[in-house]
Amino acid sequence: MVALLVKEVATVTSKGQTTLPKTVRQTLGIDAGDKICYQVEKSGRVYVTRVDEEGDPVITSFLSFLANDMAANPQNLRELSPALQTRIKELVGDIDVDLNEAIEGDVAL
Repeated sequence: MVALLVKEVATVTSKGQTTLPKTVRQTLGIDAGDKICYQVEKSGRVYVTRVDEEGDPVITSFLSFLANDMAANPQNLRELSPALQTRIKELVGDIDVDLNEAIEGDVAL
């Protein structure tokens, strides 16, 4: 079972509108004018996340998918094997990465 941070109930108006409860807004760090994303699973579970407009929406969606899958299926989580940990260290070595550094050359999207 996933530990809940916040559980609130909101009413849907005849126009299909609702107000995000204050505790939900505070927990997600949402202010007036911010955007949110609704994700609905086949099971009927709904996830509401804050949209970080500075981030990559594809990566944000993928990370959200991973987080939801890990929460729904914790039995599938496994520790990296020592051999895989060693291989990753061999591949990465002492490479320092500056995520804010501009990418050189052409970038194809």
